[in-house]
Amino acid sequence: MIGLAALFVVAAGLFGATVTDKLSAGGYTPESAQSTQAERFLADNFQAGAPDLVLLVRTPDSVDDPDSSAAAGRLEDRLTAMNGVSSVQSYWNTGAPSLRSEDGRSALITAVFEGDEGDATRLAKDILPTVTGQQDGLEVQATGRAAVNIEDVEQANEDLARAEVIGGPITVLILLLTFGSLVAVGMPLVIAAVSVVGTLALLTALTSVLDVSVFAFNLTTALGFGLAVDYALFIVMRYREELAKGAEVEDALVTTLRTVGKAVLFSAVTVLLALSALFVFPVDFLRSLAATVMGVVVLAALAAVVVLPAVLAVVGRRIDRFNPLRKFTERRQARAAGKPGVWHRIATTVMKRPILIGGVTALLLLLLALPFAHARFGLFDERILPADSPPYAAAERIRADFDGAEISPITVALPGTGADGVEGYATEISRLPNVARVDTVSGSYTDGTQVAPPLEASAAFSKPAGTWLSVVSDVDPNSAESKDLVAAIRSAPAPSEALVGGQAAVLVDTNDALVSRLPLAGLIILVSTFLLLFLFTGSLLIPLKAIVLNLFSLTATFGAMVYIFQDGNLKWLVGEFTATGYLDMTATLLLFCLAFGLSMDYEVFLLSRIKEEYDLSGDNTHAVVAGLENTGRLFTAAALVFASVMVALATSGVSLVKLAGVGMALAVLMDATLIRGVLVPAFMRLLGRANWWAPAPLRRLHERIGMRG
Repeated sequence: MIGLAALFVVAAGLFGATVTDKLSAGGYTPESAQSTQAERFLADNFQAGAPDLVLLVRTPDSVDDPDSSAAAGRLEDRLTAMNGVSSVQSYWNTGAPSLRSEDGRSALITAVFEGDEGDATRLAKDILPTVTGQQDGLEVQATGRAAVNIEDVEQANEDLARAEVIGGPITVLILLLTFGSLVAVGMPLVIAAVSVVGTLALLTALTSVLDVSVFAFNLTTALGFGLAVDYALFIVMRYREELAKGAEVEDALVTTLRTVGKAVLFSAVTVLLALSALFVFPVDFLRSLAATVMGVVVLAALAAVVVLPAVLAVVGRRIDRFNPLRKFTERRQARAAGKPGVWHRIATTVMKRPILIGGVTALLLLLLALPFAHARFGLFDERILPADSPPYAAAERIRADFDGAEISPITVALPGTGADGVEGYATEISRLPNVARVDTVSGSYTDGTQVAPPLEASAAFSKPAGTWLSVVSDVDPNSAESKDLVAAIRSAPAPSEALVGGQAAVLVDTNDALVSRLPLAGLIILVSTFLLLFLFTGSLLIPLKAIVLNLFSLTATFGAMVYIFQDGNLKWLVGEFTATGYLDMTATLLLFCLAFGLSMDYEVFLLSRIKEEYDLSGDNTHAVVAGLENTGRLFTAAALVFASVMVALATSGVSLVKLAGVGMALAVLMDATLIRGVLVPAFMRLLGRANWWAPAPLRRLHERIGMRG
């Protein structure tokens, strides 16, 4: 088995070595959404739409200077001639005033590329070095979604290297303090290596059948490491416990796998069930991340219950060898000899005053949850990047120097409508609140008045397939006003079917698609988790209690996320980022499912030991105290290890990754302390023997198909 595992690691490492080159930067919009149809119509018939690349061109004197105009023209020609570039528009070839800065020294060049967002990102990676920097006396900076996606990938690679430097030593130190043996410390690290390298191969394989998000690389490698260490930690500790009781190596392994091994598999299934809910959302970004993370969970669990026992069988009783902290460990054990452990004292204290202590803890969680009441959701843009990144800096200069949101217009496609039927429609659209300008084949319009006649470039707005409009607004695409504008355009009388696209429309369509599927996703998570915990415990109340406490904990976690990332607080603690006034809705959904599954992860391990003690003694209070005493130290170590890996992610310069790291670290730490250490024993003390109640028919069903030790 060890030989096969070694071969797997080598093969997986070779196969997954180039995974970062195959990841996708798109997939955030439902394929059936009107905004997606609009983008597809414009791309197929006009090679147009929302720009993939926006170049901010700074001239020495004026954009109208003959030398500057000539240099800009050469830059445009070079960009237009490149393979994969569909269309190029600028101040110099359209004369549009909004493409000229207020000081007259900068202008914009926008380009639309062929293919989907992933194709555009790969093309931009080749193009950018040739069109940015100093070009014929012009200073050129790039932004737009393709440039942002490139920076995301590069930042992700840097972040992963930094996370390894930060998280690795911390993990080793925590494991050493927990195990007190270098050999024992090596066990989780071996399993983590198998899991992480396997993750790279898994990502590579999945890229051949679906578009895997660039964010999957950081997230899955960190999760693979954290979960593998968690699972291995519980298995190694139980194995050492059995050896300490005098069991032979083989018997210790059998008992360990029968108890903790079963819990590992149940734990993995709970995470899989929570993530499976993401497949109901018609967004490839969520589905690809769900598929990859589910694969990672399976890898980590299999490595823990298949590879680790083989390694332990070889190591045998040498598991406690090489303890550099022997003196410290011996002093600690001498002080603790004959005394109840800290988790025994915590459990006993909580169960003596369950209403008081549980009530205060619940109140604290409610206070943490309060900010969630004013949560707002949007989609990320270049502001997820560090403020000193080139795409962010260019976008900020455009916001400051130009009139209107030129880099994210609303597009309106009118299939089958000719040039003659669009003037009145464009005039009416220009009268809508927050519309700065409407450009189309018949000219440009503002406040119901034509402000520019048709130009040479205006012909690009009409072809036999139909006509389209570019609607430039004066509000942020993620704002409530922008959502209202999309709704107003869609409800305005049009000469033919109007397909509204652009970033603001993407937000509306994505929000509608996600919200409409939330009840089904929630039902899948709750019902599947309830059934799984019933099969595990044979109780109806324990699964219900677990779900309620999980939701309680997660609400508090998301309250903290709103306070930090939406409202922009605690930057001194989590690092610098740009607060946009909203949370990314897709990242929030992903974080919820992950955090829910990971919280149930610890619930399964705790319940496994409590049920084992209850089956032996029949005493609910004793079972809870003994269960928490035997697993509390493990929860602390496992939570600290997992949180250290997630905190390493939180050092990322990409705020989306930072949010995921901080959110999961907080959820895990809160779950391992306040939930498992306080609220679980408090609730189980109040319920007493009723914890294990189920109607007679269900008890018989559990005896037939449930899981027993």
